[in-house]
Amino acid sequence: MAVTLRGEDEHAPRYLNAVAVLETRLSPGELLASLHRIEARHGRVRRERWGDRTLDLDLIAYGDERIDRHDLVVPHPRAHEREFVLAPWLDVDPDAELPGRGRVADLLEKLSGGVA
Repeated sequence: MAVTLRGEDEHAPRYLNAVAVLETRLSPGELLASLHRIEARHGRVRRERWGDRTLDLDLIAYGDERIDRHDLVVPHPRAHEREFVLAPWLDVDPDAELPGRGRVADLLEKLSGGVA
């Protein structure tokens, strides 16, 4: 379900959520710029925060790094609150950890009320 600034929007187009775990030689900033270029090639236009979009690629974590800049925050500041991020992440990496928050399995279990 689409999530907006006002919460879940049942009338907005539904999204397919997935997680990819990868190794790269790109810096975090270069990786984010590459993700934005991919979004643009798929028709994404950034008009408003959390507006409708054709594709949304987020950089959730970059190793153990913690970055807090105006253009990049890693780990993603709301990843620990999003089941649609944690569940597919756990599927591809059962040992995953979100820096500063803990094990993805534990975070997901906490969100789902102990039913992970």
